[in-house]
Amino acid sequence: MKIKTRFIKSVVETAAKEDTVMPWTRGARRAAFIAKRNAPAATRKTA
Repeated sequence: MKIKTRFIKSVVETAAKEDTVMPWTRGARRAAFIAKRNAPAATRKTA
C-alpha cells in the first residue's frame, strides 16, 4: 500500500500546483474577447 499512497499524494500535489486559465473565467481577457466578438464586421481585422 505504500506505493499507492505515495502515488496518490503525488497526484494531489501536482493537481494543487496547476493553474490552468479556462476561457470562461471572468476578467479583462474575457471582456476583451467579448468586445472583439461583438465588434462590427467592417472594423474587424482579418488575417
